[in-house]
Amino acid sequence: MEAAITLPNASSNSSQAGSPPHSPAATGLILLAVLAVLLATLVGNALVVAAVSTSRALRAPQNLFLVSLASADILVAILILPFSLAKEVMGYWYFGSLWCSLYLALDVLLCTASIGHLCAISLDRYWAVTRAARLNLRRSPGRVKGMIGAVWAAAALVALPPLFKARPRARQCELIDETWYVLASCVASFFAPCLVMVTVYCRIYRLTMRRSAAVLAARRGSAPCPGDANRRASWAAAPSRRHRSQHQSVSLCRRRLLRVRERRFTIVLAVVMGAFVLCWFPFFFTYSLEAVCGEGCRVSKPLFSFFFWIGYCNSSLNPIIYTVFNRDFRAAFRLCCWV
Repeated sequence: MEAAITLPNASSNSSQAGSPPHSPAATGLILLAVLAVLLATLVGNALVVAAVSTSRALRAPQNLFLVSLASADILVAILILPFSLAKEVMGYWYFGSLWCSLYLALDVLLCTASIGHLCAISLDRYWAVTRAARLNLRRSPGRVKGMIGAVWAAAALVALPPLFKARPRARQCELIDETWYVLASCVASFFAPCLVMVTVYCRIYRLTMRRSAAVLAARRGSAPCPGDANRRASWAAAPSRRHRSQHQSVSLCRRRLLRVRERRFTIVLAVVMGAFVLCWFPFFFTYSLEAVCGEGCRVSKPLFSFFFWIGYCNSSLNPIIYTVFNRDFRAAFRLCCWV
């Protein structure tokens, strides 16, 4: 999120076109690293969209959240990363004041939308665990699309000030650095949603562990006794009871399978959330701390630039997490690659 502050490459000492901010070797490494992140972001998130669109196992309404999140990451790769890379390598802003304002607003919009999606997904997971029956009746594609629209609308509200109050200057592209906006945007874009997600996932974890303990206790209490001749005789004499018991066993197995899949999906989303927090927390923490303390809390420019680029890396991590932790996504990705 360029919401940032002036990056090292935008400082007054390095804003001249004739003085590149990095050595040729460092510039080459930066180009290779950022281009790898950009390519991974584009390919990985495009596969997520294709997988949900083509795999029947992934066409549940809640996966529309993942499609929208992947779309935001694709837009980051197309609209933000190339210009951030050019600014980092050249040491100044080359693309004019109009695109500077749009670029800053889009950066804030897409970053806020990403974490907003994760917050909405965590709430959807919580409702799936605590209100499964009612949610299955109400969870329609239209309802999920309405939540996605609300996420994008909230992100747009956070991104409006950069669009109208950005201060592009000659060869520089900086967001407004007023304390009220820095703190408000950090709270709205990161700290408040993260607090919601951490609280929700802690409650989901406790509920899941409680239910798992209950299932294990039920299994111990209802374990069949092998070699019980009387039971076999009663089953042979009562076929209707046998069919009824078989039907109940099938229903129980289906419920257990559903809970296993729900738990696996919750774990995947928790890992996605954790990766997002680890990638973006250093940036938002240092960004907001500097707004409060001023020069006394400012980190070195190379370190802040590192935090800034680590945040962008998050856009390429979600598809990797899906592939590692979710069997349905692995199968769909293989199918998409073969096709």
